[in-house]
Amino acid sequence: MTQPAPVRRDAARPFRPPLTVDLPQVALLAAALAAADRGWYVHPLWPGAKTPALHGEERCPRTGECAGGHRKWEQRATTDPVRVERAWAHAPYNVGIATGPSGLVVVDLDTPKDKNKKDAPDGATCFLALCERAGQPWPTTYTVRSARGGQHLYFAAPPGIRLHNTASKLSPLIDTRAWGGYVVAAGSTTPTGHYHVVDDAPVASLPAWLLTALTPPPRARGPAALPSPGRATAYAQAALRNETDNVRRAPEGTRNRTLVRAARALGRLVASGDLPHAVVEEALKEAGVAAGLTEQECRPAVTSALTWSISHNGGTAA
Repeated sequence: MTQPAPVRRDAARPFRPPLTVDLPQVALLAAALAAADRGWYVHPLWPGAKTPALHGEERCPRTGECAGGHRKWEQRATTDPVRVERAWAHAPYNVGIATGPSGLVVVDLDTPKDKNKKDAPDGATCFLALCERAGQPWPTTYTVRSARGGQHLYFAAPPGIRLHNTASKLSPLIDTRAWGGYVVAAGSTTPTGHYHVVDDAPVASLPAWLLTALTPPPRARGPAALPSPGRATAYAQAALRNETDNVRRAPEGTRNRTLVRAARALGRLVASGDLPHAVVEEALKEAGVAAGLTEQECRPAVTSALTWSISHNGGTAA
């Protein structure tokens, strides 16, 4: 029997067996490319999680895309397939869609987190009630089922109007994501489940009744209204102005620290009764947004710092 000829190997190129492509990021890369192909700006989320995988402002190396200053995930999200492929080559990142740059408003219908409340309505039930109250049918649009069984309804943002995120503004268990927010794209997976498309309909325009409900009332120009002289001393009013001015002028890399420091300083005046809690909270939030932070970043930082300061200065958080 004739023996097979030995396989020749180039000494300069060591033998490698054929590569079998069975990597988890292949499916996630496909999901990211599919979203980018729709014109949606994507960015990586940590594998198996819902948090952005890009560095934050405090750890920014000020190199590459951030050479001219820190760029947040919303600014770094992309539709460029080359950049998408380069990013997802490193790990099985979940896929985030930056809703603002993508021209989207996504209505997030959540499920109750307390499993003991079996009769509690979910976000979908609340949204159906809103539709009926508005005399409108449930909208037909691109819809994704979330890992916990909720729904993400995708809508095209109205031109010329810049909407931002809301939390329970429409109803309990209904949030919205627009500028300053993102959603987890179909194809992503977390320990609680998988995100998948349940209605591949074209993305509908945001219904007029929803736009009306989500449009904030006109805001007076200038700083937040100060309390009346009967509620605050001249010192307290000056402190409020100074601290909010410090937040507005804070350079990149110091904005969060400056905001927290200001909230702790003003919390003493809330505890003493010289400044109303709501006025301080709103003024600091507006100052943080003016400095370049998002409302999503400002609100928890201000609330936490004020609560800490009030509790340590003999007051009770409202």
